Amino acid sequence: MKHDIKGKIGLGTAPLGNMYRKISEEEATSTIESAWSQGIRYYDTAPFYGAGLSESRLGDALTAHKRDEYALSTKVGRVISDETEEKSGLFELGNPNKIITDFSEDATLRSIEQSLERLKTDRLDFVYVHDLSPDFLGEGWKEHFETAKTGAFKVLTQLRKEGVISSWGLGVNTTEPIEMALELEDTLPDLCLQATQYTLLNHHDALERLMPSAEEKDVGIVVGAPYNSGALVGGSHYNYQQITPDIKKKVEQMQEIADHHKIELKSAALQFSLAHPVTKAVIPGSSRPDRMAEDIKATKEEIPASFWSDLKDRGLISDKAPLPVGK
Repeated sequence: MKHDIKGKIGLGTAPLGNMYRKISEEEATSTIESAWSQGIRYYDTAPFYGAGLSESRLGDALTAHKRDEYALSTKVGRVISDETEEKSGLFELGNPNKIITDFSEDATLRSIEQSLERLKTDRLDFVYVHDLSPDFLGEGWKEHFETAKTGAFKVLTQLRKEGVISSWGLGVNTTEPIEMALELEDTLPDLCLQATQYTLLNHHDALERLMPSAEEKDVGIVVGAPYNSGALVGGSHYNYQQITPDIKKKVEQMQEIADHHKIELKSAALQFSLAHPVTKAVIPGSSRPDRMAEDIKATKEEIPASFWSDLKDRGLISDKAPLPVGK
């Protein structure tokens, strides 16, 4: 069954892998159930999120629902080992299993098999090649890209051709890897997950290159991390790092304008990311049940054109960005 996610809001489940904090099984389940009750029917996860913890929690919760009623995406590029290791960073509170980065054909098929088992399902709708990007792989990331061209990209293109999956693409926090993939002919992706780079707070580079290229190639973009790791909603992180004074100041300026117009900045953030014609969906992450109701409400709040004009006048958003005026 092919799912239409255009204009939809989905649930990003990185927080359910114990990102930043340890959450209980009950809270994880309640978050997913709350999303479902609010009408959310697109769920995104990855093996990297807590070394399989997010996938397992999502799989457990979704067994209560018919598989044809929701769209599901996960990622490849990392295989979970039975071995354990000391953890640090984003998911130090996740499962202790060792994670092996591998974009080869065999690893891609093995990763999909593992994900299906953890998710307790027999199929995936969308598959993203995860973190094939300099922020995770350093200067040698292009060597991994070459491996993926004859590995993950080739496998996923074949699975799409066979109808096993509906779409595939890259799931990254930078724009260059997707831009490079859009130049490929035999293994052209058709749906990419771009986190942190097309948001109200950070969009200039993507607007200049990535989004026009995606539109030209008829490739959809799912926007992840629309709040830039919480920075836009008062959090202490920006793009998975501690927020810097200049970013904090920019958020405060945006918040001041939002307060003047009596709207929620969260509403502007979600609607901004959804307004671009190549955006298929936006997937904020959450580990708190009440947040999903807020997010759904935010997509429907009426935002006056004068709010966007004020942001432009202050140089806080690009004057080239498509806006949800008249919504």
